[in-house]
Amino acid sequence: MPEINIEIGGRTFQVACQTGEEHFLQTAAKFLDNEASVLAEQIGRMPETRMLLMAGLMLADKTAGLEEDLSAAEDRMDQMRRELESLKAAPAKTVEIPVIPDSVSRTLSELAARSEALAVSLEEKRT
Repeated sequence: MPEINIEIGGRTFQVACQTGEEHFLQTAAKFLDNEASVLAEQIGRMPETRMLLMAGLMLADKTAGLEEDLSAAEDRMDQMRRELESLKAAPAKTVEIPVIPDSVSRTLSELAARSEALAVSLEEKRT
């Protein structure tokens, strides 16, 4: 079982871990060290046990907040999933697009042509 040195709050600790877990332990130690550094800046030097307790509590508080955020996001995702499923299950809406029949178009074209011919005829008579 490997032993590694980690530094938290300016103090070095020797910790044992499972083989292959060294990276995870060092990452966790960095999180704890970051919190301990904040404490050291705000309060100054304090006993090791108090520093570790306070840093651990600060991390626990952050973790609890993240778990609440995650739970809210999961609830929202479940709600959206249910909404999506209900939309998928709903019958498709029919959209009707009005189409002008060809016969009406031809009739309108004929009327327009007659109107133009009549206008030309009236113009010629007027001059």
